[in-house]
Amino acid sequence: MPVISFANPKGGAGKTTSALLLAGELAAKGARVAIIDADPERWISQWAKLPGKPDNVEIIGDVTEDSIVDHIDKAARTAQFVIVDLEGTASLMVANAIGMSDLVLIPTQGASMDAKGAAKTIRLIRNQERMARRSISHAILLTRTSAAIASRALRNVRDQLDKAGIEVLDTSIVERAAFRDLFDFGGLLTDLSTDQVSNVEKARDNARAFAGEVIAKLKAGGLAAKVA
Repeated sequence: MPVISFANPKGGAGKTTSALLLAGELAAKGARVAIIDADPERWISQWAKLPGKPDNVEIIGDVTEDSIVDHIDKAARTAQFVIVDLEGTASLMVANAIGMSDLVLIPTQGASMDAKGAAKTIRLIRNQERMARRSISHAILLTRTSAAIASRALRNVRDQLDKAGIEVLDTSIVERAAFRDLFDFGGLLTDLSTDQVSNVEKARDNARAFAGEVIAKLKAGGLAAKVA
């Protein structure tokens, strides 16, 4: 089943939030999802201890660079989707996970430091492609963008990516309070109260659009598991 890794050696790029949003949308459609929590901060493992984790979401923690390949391989045998939240360094663990992936998403904020981290990730992908003698689908995911206006820095990063011929997903992850609240209250976006959290519906629409684009990309490569 498809293995989707979130990677960028620049910390704070939005990997964990993006990974959880994708997992939540897939789980809400009834898919069996395994999340491999390879981030040292273990934010997704902490989320799983809060109320509301769906039964069709499995969290796999305590991952090392020696064990990550085995964890991905085992999870892919039972889950419809395997999502890997990687650590924010260019490590052997990250390289191994990329080598096992069907799709690598590179969360990137609209700043040059994030873009440089994205460039490192793409070099890792290129190296793994050469070693495995196969192509590894990948794309930039712009994160923490403004719902109102694109900043000058974001436009500059987007121009650089376009000039370099690097694919960027059409859907970006907008900065929303609802996304942060998932890590405080647990559950999925569908569980958050519209009375307590602002713009929940817009957050849900954003997450659905993101997941839909990822599924379409997987289907284009003949990789998407069937979901309701």
